[in-house]
Amino acid sequence: MKSAEALLILTRMGIGTYSGKITDIIDWTAVHALAEQQGLTGVLLDAIDNLPTEQRPPKELALQWIGEVLHGYEFRYELCCRAIADLAAFFNAHEVKVMVLKGYACSLNWPKPAHRPVGDIDIWQFGEHKKGNSLIRSEKRIKIDNSLHHHTVFNWQSFSVENHYDFINKHHHKGNIELEKLFKDLGNDDSYSTILYGEQVYLPSPNLHALFLIKHAMTDFASVSVSLRQLLDWAFHVRKYSNVIDWKWLLEVVEKNHMAVFYNCINAICVEDLGFSPNMFPKIQYNPFLKEKVLNDILFPRFSNHEPSFLLPRLIYKYKRWKANKWKLQLCYDESSWSAFWHGVWNHILKPSSL
Repeated sequence: MKSAEALLILTRMGIGTYSGKITDIIDWTAVHALAEQQGLTGVLLDAIDNLPTEQRPPKELALQWIGEVLHGYEFRYELCCRAIADLAAFFNAHEVKVMVLKGYACSLNWPKPAHRPVGDIDIWQFGEHKKGNSLIRSEKRIKIDNSLHHHTVFNWQSFSVENHYDFINKHHHKGNIELEKLFKDLGNDDSYSTILYGEQVYLPSPNLHALFLIKHAMTDFASVSVSLRQLLDWAFHVRKYSNVIDWKWLLEVVEKNHMAVFYNCINAICVEDLGFSPNMFPKIQYNPFLKEKVLNDILFPRFSNHEPSFLLPRLIYKYKRWKANKWKLQLCYDESSWSAFWHGVWNHILKPSSL
């Protein structure tokens, strides 16, 4: 069995959307490497628990896998939850609200939240990011990095916090300007929250997070690559909030902002390859050839975020990546590849450290 095919079946088994048996031999080393790349090590460990003993990976690899999940997933997830609670406690004491985007917010929809990998902590402070940054700087003596677009960055405990003043980069593509206004309107909704270690932490509304997850996945896909973990974030969100999301509104926004083709492809992958029910979505309409092309790029991306250290080789690498990804840009944006290129150049001129 090919590693990609095995990964997809085991992923479905790990999240509970596959109840069949696996009869072919699995190359566990190759599957482990692919799972690690896709952020699915925890999910596949859950799948292994459902396999007969004779089909499980060799003992040494299994123990390594368990160690990676215990330390790299579960322990780090606990640290992340405590860091978010402590950050919320600090801001709540100063009457500044904190909404957590992506990571932790997505994990709440997973069957096992701690088996979703966590990275940076993304927050939105309902337009009060300047006050939030000032408090971090003055009271905690923590340095604020202003060198990036649409968010500042500071270190909190063992995590990097991205404090968003915009939801998306308005300078990277011309269509993002109008879309950002919509995100800001949706970002005013403070009716969703959770209590984490005794502290109130705000969560995105189902409509806000639905649009944000689609846009974020599309941006990553067009620029470098997107992972199956990001598609699971989307699918689990839809499964939980399918009856709450305003689908008529969302589809209109998706169509208007040239996101429909990509949106339809990821929905098809969620149903056909990850085993989710088609009834979660209003409709599944897609080009099968294009859907397979997108899936193949997700599983085996030609480029990665690991860029050369020196400036000239890095610029050459970025140009080659942009040239190879022109088909993805055309899929995701309603502008020519050269227009996107010059918007990208202008984006880097405004923030040179992003080069």
